[in-house]
Amino acid sequence: MITSKTIGNGILRALIITAGAALLLYILYLIQPVIYFLFIALIVTMIGNPIVRFLETKLKFNHIAAVLVTMVFFILLLAGFIMMFVPLIISQSENLSLLDTEKLQKDLTLLAEQLNNYLSERNIDTRNLLKESNIASKVNLNFIPNFLNSFLGTLGNIGMAIGSIIFISFFFLKDKKLFTINAKKILPAEHEDKILNSFRKINHLLSRYFIGLIGQITILFVLYLIVLLIFGVQNALIIAFITALLNIIPYIGPLIATVLVAVLTLLGHLDPQSQGDMLSTTLYVLIGYSVAQIIDNNITTPLIFSNSVNSHPLEIFIIILASGFLFGVLGMIVAVPLYTIIKVVAKEFFPENPVVKVLTRGI
Repeated sequence: MITSKTIGNGILRALIITAGAALLLYILYLIQPVIYFLFIALIVTMIGNPIVRFLETKLKFNHIAAVLVTMVFFILLLAGFIMMFVPLIISQSENLSLLDTEKLQKDLTLLAEQLNNYLSERNIDTRNLLKESNIASKVNLNFIPNFLNSFLGTLGNIGMAIGSIIFISFFFLKDKKLFTINAKKILPAEHEDKILNSFRKINHLLSRYFIGLIGQITILFVLYLIVLLIFGVQNALIIAFITALLNIIPYIGPLIATVLVAVLTLLGHLDPQSQGDMLSTTLYVLIGYSVAQIIDNNITTPLIFSNSVNSHPLEIFIIILASGFLFGVLGMIVAVPLYTIIKVVAKEFFPENPVVKVLTRGI
């Protein structure tokens, strides 16, 4: 028989659960950076696992040595990536310095005089207007130190993020077996096998996915580099790498890469000797990039998606599109990994569901 005490206890329990869930969500909101670090460290770990396995099985490294070599490889890769930006920034600064600043200043002065004459003809005294508005007193130059402080703070945050991710990734790789043993102690006995199987499958599929993604970026890098070298674009190696890396963002990344390479190609032809070829070279480079992207979209991408996460390209397209509408660019980047995780978990816990059966074929 249901009594008022039973109902009261049920309401109290529901309130406690709701308050606990709200508190948990609030705490997760406060520690968002930590969650991002863990997520990126997991990706690094999934990419690093095959390298560690190769070093242990083929080259007979012990586990600690294999993990250390793998982390040193990632650190050197990151350092090389950062250093690649330095010559690009220097060269583009030099290109901008080739602009005829005197002519630009004369044009601006002429434009200001024409504007002043136009307003004077309509009985608008610009000198008195500027004096009355007292613009000079309203200009706040505090933005300069504020900007510098913000910039230095951003560099500090990036450095902390990189250090944290490297530290977490090292222990994820080093103590993988320890995490599994401890997980067995925590997990409920009736679901232990299903959860551990899910972890194993997720790790396997996502490792293949991220390695496949690296392969895709490498292929695009080679294609882009060939195009840029053919047409003599400055800093071809760096530009090809950066624009290929943008392919991490599905569908939007190639568009950003196309705009970026067009701008950098134009900037590379600002000197008087090559200004005549500026537009034609940029057009040829854009055509070459379009051809490379057609090859990627029709050959490389379908192969990676079908072989790594066992999902149909149309299925992946819909998931990425929906994630983009809901969560923006970040949603598009994480759509495939999260969708793969959901599919694996659904396969383990609801194997008889007809929808799950259709979506998880081959997993």
